Amino acid sequence: MTEFEEGVVLGVLVGEGSFGGDGKQPQITLKMHVRHEKLFFWLVDKFPASKLYGPYHHGDRHFYQWMIRGQALRETLAPLVARHVDQLDDHAARRFRDMCMNYNIKPVQSPEKAAE
Repeated sequence: MTEFEEGVVLGVLVGEGSFGGDGKQPQITLKMHVRHEKLFFWLVDKFPASKLYGPYHHGDRHFYQWMIRGQALRETLAPLVARHVDQLDDHAARRFRDMCMNYNIKPVQSPEKAAE
């Protein structure tokens, strides 16, 4: 991925993503309005092991839900986020680190932290 593409992924996850899991495997979820359809299809292209669900229509809400779980998350997205975790806001960084701790994910550390 280019630096720009990594920045887009991180920005979307910080603003709209959910870091967690189902008790058995880690999961990152992104739920947004269908008007962001192009972004969702781009994410699936960049992370082929991820899944896109929807579009859903509940009342006045129209949205897609994108998920990446388990080994795919551990091998692709977690290392990307980990490389930049020190640049995230405190809340997003804490949510990511909690997910890693809860699901025993050992992502690649940022170069600054690895040097310490």
